[in-house]
Amino acid sequence: MLIFKSIIILFLFLLPASAFAAADPGCKSSDCASCHTLTKEEAGELLKNTGGVVRSVKPAPVKGMFELLMEKDGKQGLIYIDFSKKYLLQGFIVDFEKLQTVASHTDELPKLNQPTSVDLQGIPAKNAVVMGNPKSGNKIYVFTDPDCSYCRKMHTELKKLVKLVPDLAVYVMLYPLPAHPEAYDKSRAVVTFKKQDVLDKAFNGKALPAIGTMDGVSEIGEILNYARRNGIVATPTVVLQDGTLVTGFKAAEELKVLLNGK
Repeated sequence: MLIFKSIIILFLFLLPASAFAAADPGCKSSDCASCHTLTKEEAGELLKNTGGVVRSVKPAPVKGMFELLMEKDGKQGLIYIDFSKKYLLQGFIVDFEKLQTVASHTDELPKLNQPTSVDLQGIPAKNAVVMGNPKSGNKIYVFTDPDCSYCRKMHTELKKLVKLVPDLAVYVMLYPLPAHPEAYDKSRAVVTFKKQDVLDKAFNGKALPAIGTMDGVSEIGEILNYARRNGIVATPTVVLQDGTLVTGFKAAEELKVLLNGK
């Protein structure tokens, strides 16, 4: 899971289909705004049954939808309404190329006070699976979840990275997120065997060796506790050798630049 640069608080709105009036979604020009509009007042009327307040309406990053900044119970979040005004979506939009969330209301969304660095004292490195050169003093730590799609993609990049930088030890810290119920047992298997092939199987969605009920429990617990104490809440998260936190997917070349401090 990627967890992203900022967390978008979602609303659980239950809207009857009759709350929306059908409209022709087809555009008559290249400028969709010229024939498709949604005012804040109109949006408020459509969503009056939700108990939320519409703070702003903008065109969504994806054509054919409006993006609404909503507030409810003192919290803000985004929802989307299509041009026909028949359908509502909740969640976030991800740019496939960058694997990052995109939104028209980025500047208006609440920003979390996330740490930019951590104290490496006490990091449970002994519970990691090490990629690259385990004897190297040049280290990074990667908090990652085997069922997070961004983590799986970045696992491939980490394998490229250790080839680009032979004198590097990548400490893979298994950090299963609650959103991925099967990730915990997969992570326990990885830290139990601490083998590259088992690690690769976990991130490739393949069957893993059987483990006992308590195998890996204490190891994963130590990683989770360290992460929570230090404000690491997203995967993948890279911790550089000076303790700097880098959150989100990064390609091998990007990581190499970060290692060089550029």
